[in-house]
Amino acid sequence: MVKKILKSLGYTPLPDGMNMPVELWKSWYEGKVDSFHEYRQYNGKRALRRTRKSLSMAKRVCEDWADLLFNEKVEIITSSPSAQKVLDKVLVDNSFKVCANKLVELAFALGTSAFVEHKTQNGVLIDYVRADMIYPLAFANGKISECAFASRMLIYGEMHTYLNIHTKENGKYVIKNLLICERTKKRAPLPEGIAEVFYTNSDVAMFQILSPNIVNNICPDSPLGISVFANAIDVLEGIDLVYDSYQNEYRLGKKRIVVPLSMAKIEMEQQGEILPVFDDNDTEFYAFSGADPDNFSINEINMELRADAHETGLQRNIDLLSDLCGFGSSKYNYQTGRIKTATQIVSEQSDLFRNLRKHEILAEQAIKNLVKAVLFLMGEDYEQEVTVNFDDSIIDDAATTAERALKEKQSNIIDAAEYLSRVYKLPRQQAEEKVKMMNLEKAEPAVVD
Repeated sequence: MVKKILKSLGYTPLPDGMNMPVELWKSWYEGKVDSFHEYRQYNGKRALRRTRKSLSMAKRVCEDWADLLFNEKVEIITSSPSAQKVLDKVLVDNSFKVCANKLVELAFALGTSAFVEHKTQNGVLIDYVRADMIYPLAFANGKISECAFASRMLIYGEMHTYLNIHTKENGKYVIKNLLICERTKKRAPLPEGIAEVFYTNSDVAMFQILSPNIVNNICPDSPLGISVFANAIDVLEGIDLVYDSYQNEYRLGKKRIVVPLSMAKIEMEQQGEILPVFDDNDTEFYAFSGADPDNFSINEINMELRADAHETGLQRNIDLLSDLCGFGSSKYNYQTGRIKTATQIVSEQSDLFRNLRKHEILAEQAIKNLVKAVLFLMGEDYEQEVTVNFDDSIIDDAATTAERALKEKQSNIIDAAEYLSRVYKLPRQQAEEKVKMMNLEKAEPAVVD
């Protein structure tokens, strides 16, 4: 429906060949894929419908990447104190740290997500948009320059599709808004406070695309990203296949006690049907008919559980998933139960460290452009230095970083400003000003004749 609307307005959305299998990735993210988790099993008489158990590892992978990349310790610093105050208020009003963490998780699950900024009477509103609501209209070198964003609204008891379209005219962004009633397929009046057309008179984009920093091998020409587990679907199937078998092992391997039917207590029901009577909770008893009670003893059937084999297979598949999703092969180890120090993680999980740094490149770019858009809409100077300090304490040791920076400073490999930037996470400009102030304080007062 959205594509038809865009085409009717003269826009050209992505061809079907460039769209990503978002629904498949979404199903794995939810933990249930109908084509895999729902199946039929023949028991010799008829095909019974079965549902496989799911370990929901796709969800876990995306959660962990979001927590590593954008958690509550991330700092966004501008070089202007006044701009910093304005920015902090906008981010708090929009629950940015909470919502951005969720958006990163969705980006890694579905391949793409976006921040979209709007000017309102109360300031700036930030929308957090997932992949199936993003419609690129123009792109070059993988960078989306024009885009439409769709969402659904319930207005007066009827569902509406809201379209927010960002295009360029003479190099300046123009934002168009329209509302379509899904029942009538006709335009509806926009909510109060939303203009039909907004001329920004600026080349600053009011949206930022966020994706995992991995190559789209499904369609290299598409500007959309791919899920972090897009190339691990077979392994996800293997994990749930083993996990489901593991669960069945305990269900089918319950102890059974075989009792001759004549030894079981029976009673006559009104219909004349004779049934063995056991407590419904005593599922380990099974009455066997046709046995001679004089030559038959109560037998215990205790199936041997193949727990070790299942755990080995499950761990092997989880190690493969961890490696394919960029964590290295030892991210999820449920056997050791050890807590590793940050220094150990840096040395032992270099794949994780390297891939995190790679993902931070795109995340930092998106956040800096978001700050630029917010400051522009709030009338602040948006052409200023912005520093994004990611939380590396999970994979890096702050004490080790400080010690290394101090040694490099003492060896004149880095200057004092670089030392402050690394250790205290100060923007370069602020670090240089701090060094100047420290040098002035150390300077001796001038001698007056």
